[in-house]
Amino acid sequence: MTSMVRRTALAAAAAMALLVGAQGAYAAGPEIVEGPGYLPECFAPWNADTKFFQWEKKEGPYRIALVNGFVGNTWRIQMIQTAKAYAESPGIKDKIKEFKVVSVGTDAAAQLGAIEDFINQGFDAIVTIAVSPEGFDRVIRLADRNGVVIVPFDNTLDTDKVMQVNEDQYQMGKMSGEFLVKEMGKTSGKVLEVRGVPGNSVDRDRHQGLHDALNAAGKFEVVEIVGNWDTGTSQKATADALAVHGHFDAIFTQGGSDGTVRALMDAGHPFVPMAGEGENGFRKQIAQYSKEGLKGLSYGQSPGLVAISTKAAIAALEGNTMPQMISVPIPVADYTTLKDGENYWSDLTDAFFTPNEFPPCDVNIKAVDIMAKTAENVE
Repeated sequence: MTSMVRRTALAAAAAMALLVGAQGAYAAGPEIVEGPGYLPECFAPWNADTKFFQWEKKEGPYRIALVNGFVGNTWRIQMIQTAKAYAESPGIKDKIKEFKVVSVGTDAAAQLGAIEDFINQGFDAIVTIAVSPEGFDRVIRLADRNGVVIVPFDNTLDTDKVMQVNEDQYQMGKMSGEFLVKEMGKTSGKVLEVRGVPGNSVDRDRHQGLHDALNAAGKFEVVEIVGNWDTGTSQKATADALAVHGHFDAIFTQGGSDGTVRALMDAGHPFVPMAGEGENGFRKQIAQYSKEGLKGLSYGQSPGLVAISTKAAIAALEGNTMPQMISVPIPVADYTTLKDGENYWSDLTDAFFTPNEFPPCDVNIKAVDIMAKTAENVE
């Protein structure tokens, strides 16, 4: 009996050794290390409490996938075009062996399945805009076991287990609310809020920042509608809100800002202070109509975030120390600082998002290169 127990114990120990050995063939995910991180002028830590990661160095060139979710608006289309253009740019092209792009819609399960599939195919890194800020634990563990770097950006995850890239969405909402209060010159009134795609962390955080700013300044009535970050949807939703409510004192809109302005014009509603995104069309509208009352602020959630995220993934694969949460500065312009040919272009399409240059990151993708690409999947 003692001999059987001994043999069973030895067998169990041997099985455990084999399991440990097998797991040892894979990276256990990034180590938490001391900063400072690599290229801090580009990959700035989110705040003083941000931790730093380091992955085991891999030899390139690398297989990288972009797993997008929703693709039904101008921003997402330009983001995919930018990703393709950046993957072919000098200094990056030689580091990428294979670059795949897939858009899965708003189904979180489909996105998780696509990421898992790329991991199982042996891809080295996956950049992604998360459909939901939650539910990624399983694929993060799978990525860590296989030494795969996952980089969520734009719509990020509610976790500190992966490296992420974003602009401060809460601050965008807050600065917009403060701008509207300043331009209205009063502490009460009716504000129209045109929200983005429901369930995304970007929409959630901007919404919270806006309301915190308005609540701190006075007592404002806020009417919320959904614009899905899309020009046509925002225009129709704004037109419906104007038909019901009649008048607003200020407007905060996310993507589709130019559609909201068109709805105001179609309804004969006077221009009011308005904060919105960085569409070229919206900035052209501000430049043209600011003297007529369109006192506009345009914050830039840039589609170029995908380029910085890809650059961060490559830097991590090369073994560099990276912040867990990377902060990209918010490009902002308002009716007092707009300059044709500098931060908007009167000769370019309305649908082009203007902020795409990040000199500290050596990311400067020309409009002509971006527009030459499509938003189709690359499989």
